[in-house]
Amino acid sequence: ALAWMQFWACGKSILHQWCEPVCSAVGVAKPPECFSAVMASRSRTITVVFVSLILDLLGFTVILPLLPSLLEYYSKSEDPTLASFVGVVDSFRTYIGAPGAEKFNLVLLGGFLGSLFSLLQFLVSPVIGTVSDVYGRKPILLLSMVGVAVSYLIWALSRNFTVFVIARVLGGVSKGNINLSTAIVTDVTTPEKRSRGMAMIGVAFSLGFIFGPIIGAAFSIAGKNSSFSDPFATFQYPAIFALVLGVLDILFVAFMFEESLPVPERCKIQSSEGSGLSRALKLINPISLFRFDAVNGITTRDLRSLRQLSLGYFIYILLFSGLEYSLTFLVHQRFNYTSMQQGKMFFYIGVTMALVQGGYMRRRPPGSEKATALRGIMAIVPGMVIVGFAYNVYALYFGLFLYSFGAGTVVPTLTAIASTFGSDDEKGKVMGIFRSIGALARAVGPFLSCLVYWSYSAEVCYLTGGVLLGLPYLLVSIAKKKSD
Repeated sequence: ALAWMQFWACGKSILHQWCEPVCSAVGVAKPPECFSAVMASRSRTITVVFVSLILDLLGFTVILPLLPSLLEYYSKSEDPTLASFVGVVDSFRTYIGAPGAEKFNLVLLGGFLGSLFSLLQFLVSPVIGTVSDVYGRKPILLLSMVGVAVSYLIWALSRNFTVFVIARVLGGVSKGNINLSTAIVTDVTTPEKRSRGMAMIGVAFSLGFIFGPIIGAAFSIAGKNSSFSDPFATFQYPAIFALVLGVLDILFVAFMFEESLPVPERCKIQSSEGSGLSRALKLINPISLFRFDAVNGITTRDLRSLRQLSLGYFIYILLFSGLEYSLTFLVHQRFNYTSMQQGKMFFYIGVTMALVQGGYMRRRPPGSEKATALRGIMAIVPGMVIVGFAYNVYALYFGLFLYSFGAGTVVPTLTAIASTFGSDDEKGKVMGIFRSIGALARAVGPFLSCLVYWSYSAEVCYLTGGVLLGLPYLLVSIAKKKSD
């Protein structure tokens, strides 16, 4: 109870701190006077999206510190699905030359599950975005959230690895609220103010990834200190916690969120683009994704710029996700970090990102999105190199500070730039394809990074990644703004 009181007090403080940029983004009063105005303005929609994302991400991230123990629990049973996954992990580990320690096997197995989730997101994001253009954001958002809640229910009942994988697959297919949130922010903000709205999504991500794992770790500690007659209860209670948050999120959105895409806009899509949905279903081909073949009503010049921006985004996420994943190996090998120390490290990264997004990003003037993104990429380059060559904790955390600063700026600004392209009735489609490209990068990046890390060294891995970040820097710099 005390922990929840502290969390609520912290949440109130954070919401008060970041309400001002939300309100100023739409031109209403500052807090605390703004709250009544927020309820009657566009900022109300952003506030609802912000709170909904925090509820969702707390449930989504609560499993992160529990995953190694959960996989260890499943390994005690003879499950054919788990045996197949372990066989693939062992083959990959042997191929890249990674040590055979159980810890590394669990990290790699968790990486495979994460990549499976990202691959599913790659497949469904364009479809979810396009369907929301046709039928509206709210019904598709609620349907997506119901699917996620059901996946938590299945997790709570998953006493074997096969059922757990089914839960993760359903969650991956249903997880459309992030994609839809970017489309909603696009609906209710002007291009000049959009980067602030995208930064609020980034803040919600940071807060979710800060407090969710802490809550998960609290469940884990409570489980170890309790004498449950059923060992699975240690993992069942967090699943029930995630399910409760999912149900609360559904109710919150159902009663508080007002549709952001007017019916006339959707009717235009339905009448003139009957084949739009079928085209979206075909967008599982990466070439079609990068070409944005399903997007209409866009000039040749803008289409070229959008492709350049998306390719830069893909390469950035590919490198970033891979180097981020390799951090677990690096700090364990070089500094003998325990799981608790790694948790503190990622907590530091999350807090830094939240401060950057809630402070620095909201003070950036309109129209500076490209410059901010380029500045963020340039901060990550030395950050990654310093991390790769760090042999003391001070150097490591200085590199992580630069890394976190860049991470807090690049994705929100690139997303804001991408949201300006396409007609108003295709924003969901554009943002769905854009997020799908990022999901594909997240599915592949960790394994490419592991290959370089274990085949050569940490220094080569991080130095190569830092140098290759020059490619997205170049692509983003040559991408032109949307023509009037």
